[in-house]
Amino acid sequence: MIGLFLGENKLPLEIIKSIKKKKIEYFIIDLSKNNKFKKDQNSYFISIGKFGKILELIKKKNCKKVLFAGNIIKPRISKLKLDIKGIYYIPRIIKASKLGDAAILKELIKILLENKIKVIKLNTYNPDLTLQKGCYTKLKPSKIDRFTIKRGIQILNKSNSFNHVQALVINNNKIVSFEKRKGTKHMLNSIVTNKLQKNLLLKMPKSKQDLRVDLPTIGLDTLKDSKKANIKGIVVKAGQNIFLDKHEALKFADKNNIFVIAI
Repeated sequence: MIGLFLGENKLPLEIIKSIKKKKIEYFIIDLSKNNKFKKDQNSYFISIGKFGKILELIKKKNCKKVLFAGNIIKPRISKLKLDIKGIYYIPRIIKASKLGDAAILKELIKILLENKIKVIKLNTYNPDLTLQKGCYTKLKPSKIDRFTIKRGIQILNKSNSFNHVQALVINNNKIVSFEKRKGTKHMLNSIVTNKLQKNLLLKMPKSKQDLRVDLPTIGLDTLKDSKKANIKGIVVKAGQNIFLDKHEALKFADKNNIFVIAI
């Protein structure tokens, strides 16, 4: 039995599909904004502040491991409805929230571990959603591109491991834009009017990032936004990025002379 803490975007749907195909018993703790999984008979729409109810459900299901997937929107602490366990744990969540979104998830993992519940990597049942090392497109990165990529990785690794920054756009060793709280799509759309050509997009985990719950994700929409933002190449981390709509995305990349590489 696996417990699924699921949020927004396409990734949770891919995970459910894979788990059903493997005939693994599961239940969902729906953390989406609008009860996205209500049609699934195994789904429970529970506020993250109801720690007691969540822990009771996990125990009732005789579940020893859980998985987090999808964009889990940071809750407004002041509006959370809390049960007794929620009141007990909420000071820790508030403290973690001051460090960044990723810190909240890390604190949730700690709480679950304290209750003898293991959190497994979100791509455990979908290893096909990650890329192995190599270039996946007809266009290959040049020597200059590889130097720029190396510099971009160094910059990403120096950023705060608890915050939301998982991506940046770099051009000839100069940062064009960092991903902010609104995400990669907003970052790419914000530089559409920039006249720079041959920008590179790096989207990958930083050093010390918790890979159980926080794998960066790209897909066809990312490629379409990249074309508008004059992106020449997209760089991800081998085995550590989720790549949705892989076939369609790589086909689009080849058609529009964008390279995709996993390093």
